[in-house]
Amino acid sequence: METTENTTVPTTARERMDAGLWYDANNDAELAAERLRAKDLCFEFNTTHPSDSERLAELQAQILPHAADGVEVCAPLQIDYGYNCYIGEGTFFNHGTYLMDGARITIGSHCYFGPSCGFYTASHPKLARDRNRGFELASPITIGDDVWFGGDVTVLPGVTIGSGAIIGAGSVVTRDVPPMCIAAGNPCRVIRELNEADALTDEDLGL
Repeated sequence: METTENTTVPTTARERMDAGLWYDANNDAELAAERLRAKDLCFEFNTTHPSDSERLAELQAQILPHAADGVEVCAPLQIDYGYNCYIGEGTFFNHGTYLMDGARITIGSHCYFGPSCGFYTASHPKLARDRNRGFELASPITIGDDVWFGGDVTVLPGVTIGSGAIIGAGSVVTRDVPPMCIAAGNPCRVIRELNEADALTDEDLGL
């Protein structure tokens, strides 16, 4: 990182990635090594016997060092770096999650993710001549507490989803979603707000 008279300018690909600037994602040796480490750990996690809970917990802690207690991940899991994911307690990921964490992915507590959900922080240049040089721009994704995702949901760079929201299966989330609502579609749109009429009764639960 270079320092000018009054500012510090990011110079390495990692510094530029962390600063939300265009960075060389494909040709930088440091980032390539970090992604390879994450892939190796995911491979071992994904091929560990489900009954070997102790080893799975060890690997999950290495893959997701900023995950709180009670986070449960079902294999297979794919991740770019792992250290850019911050996950609240009691959150559950079903099979096939992909966390493309070039920028920070923040996920609240007690979220539920259906199978094959993807969270993509990376954008690419619009013109092919720039894109082919290997540059990317990473924008953070933020998800509140108690959010429920159906299967096959895609969340794009820079999106924030409010606490208590429900995202319908197959949705492509291209813009922010407010809290306590049901949203679905491609592109994902708010369908309605949640309210007390959605609550289960004791009779519903057989109590």
